Amino acid sequence: MSTVRVAILGAAGWMGKVHTMAFQTFPHFMGTAQGTARIEALVASTPAAAAEIAARVPGARVLPDWQAAVKDPDVDLIDICLPDSLHYPVAKAALLAGKHVYCEKPLADTAAEARELADLARSKGLITRVGHGFPRNPVHDLAKEIIEAGEIGEIRLFKGCQHVDMFGDPLAPFMWRADGTLAPTGIVGDTGSHVFSFMDFLVGRVQSLVADNLIVTPRRPVVAGSALGAAAGGLTGQEDWAEVTNPDATHVMCRFENGAAGIVDFSRVATGRKFRQAYEIYGTKGSLVYDYDEVSRLRFYSNDDRDGRRGYRAIDVGPDHPTYRAFLPLPNLALGYNETKIIEAAEVVRSVTTGQAMWPTFDSGHHICQIVDACMESARRRAWVDVGRAG
Repeated sequence: MSTVRVAILGAAGWMGKVHTMAFQTFPHFMGTAQGTARIEALVASTPAAAAEIAARVPGARVLPDWQAAVKDPDVDLIDICLPDSLHYPVAKAALLAGKHVYCEKPLADTAAEARELADLARSKGLITRVGHGFPRNPVHDLAKEIIEAGEIGEIRLFKGCQHVDMFGDPLAPFMWRADGTLAPTGIVGDTGSHVFSFMDFLVGRVQSLVADNLIVTPRRPVVAGSALGAAAGGLTGQEDWAEVTNPDATHVMCRFENGAAGIVDFSRVATGRKFRQAYEIYGTKGSLVYDYDEVSRLRFYSNDDRDGRRGYRAIDVGPDHPTYRAFLPLPNLALGYNETKIIEAAEVVRSVTTGQAMWPTFDSGHHICQIVDACMESARRRAWVDVGRAG
């Protein structure tokens, strides 16, 4: 199969638009030697939204609901860009129908659901992928290469964070991400899973943790048509108010199976932090530091440097890394969020056409859901909890 026929569910939302763009444009950068994609079908929440997005995708059919996409014999890959609570039922139906599945994070609301999906995909020999796009920035491939080569020795400590202020203003409108029915794990599954994806990719499995979940603003105004990034202005004072029923912020301490420790925090109420993402990885021979504000730069410290010359060196990822070179001919011009999703879409197509799975599969998504589960349980019990085993 050299052309993968894709159905995008939730096509009119922000993430649906990002995925649509990625499938349409990756051949311009990554080539077509390992396959290409055709967007066969689109599903959106309203007919008007579907018609608007369809105008940008010539030849794509607009289907009435996700069930129609799953049943469509002309679709090979189901791409799920829907609210969290729909990920499990839609992915399960797609796998049962023999479709490959690309699902935005979090994979499911619980680790048990994620395990079921991973096992089902394996039994049917289907390709799966979870949309943890941030680690697909080639700077993190460099970090992984340094770690696996033993250049920083045995990892002893991971520190990671991700903060935004989409709910920093107490009057920012309510949306589905604050609804514990539509997004049961709140910021833990939403933003926390991004940090957990770095942990899974670079450090390894988490063994145990303790977490504290906070609801910072218990009620928010309901404003019709509000979406991610909506401002707090324009309120009339006549709005209804909705209860925030999932976490706004979380602090985590953890232990990895390899003996390393971790300190992690993330939130959606960090007033003034438009997007803050960073990690520090400390080993017995050196360390790595990354900050999204320098998106194509990794800082590397090595004990092998001689006395008087030890210090962090900045490594600007450039065209010597093939996924960077696909976009830019010079180092440190910076790859953005959309480029990482383009890389992700190209890898999904490559996996389907070659039959070779690539990280993060539903198995990786299961481990990340195990961490999310453990955070929710720990916060409820106010105690350390064990993270479930693999498999």
